[in-house]
Amino acid sequence: MKEHLNKREIIEKITPVIENTAMRYNLIPLEISLTKESERWFLRIFIYSADHSITHKDCENITRGLGELLNELIPFKYYLEVSSPGTDRKLKTAREYVIFKGKTALVKIKNPVDESGDKKIKAKLLDYNDGTGLRILKLDTGKEYTLKPDEIFSVQLDENIGEKDD
Repeated sequence: MKEHLNKREIIEKITPVIENTAMRYNLIPLEISLTKESERWFLRIFIYSADHSITHKDCENITRGLGELLNELIPFKYYLEVSSPGTDRKLKTAREYVIFKGKTALVKIKNPVDESGDKKIKAKLLDYNDGTGLRILKLDTGKEYTLKPDEIFSVQLDENIGEKDD
């Protein structure tokens, strides 16, 4: 008889273990996903550091630190992948908006915020609040706007945006 698998429960169970392990190395897990591809399970962890670029050593430390701990919590064979999220990552959670506060991004929105009609905004991420949304500084006008989550299609980091506009 096959036991029912609840991915959400597994993620909830392993997240504190992953966060604690990452914290030991001054790292932050941005995303944890468990997916099945071609009959194989993959546990993917994207890590971030506020004070340095992610290295192979960082990924190795997390992988070794988690090995046996995760094997006790995940009741099936899986492949563990630990990596950097990349510099042009699309932000997916409110937590990421806070972590990347002050960074430049390309923000795609459903409806224009001003008379320009732009639905793609080059912006600096200023703040995020669950009640009000994402506060941005539109780089071409210098004006601040607050966007509710349902007004946003995507937010993608872009380290090069500010260079041309400064």
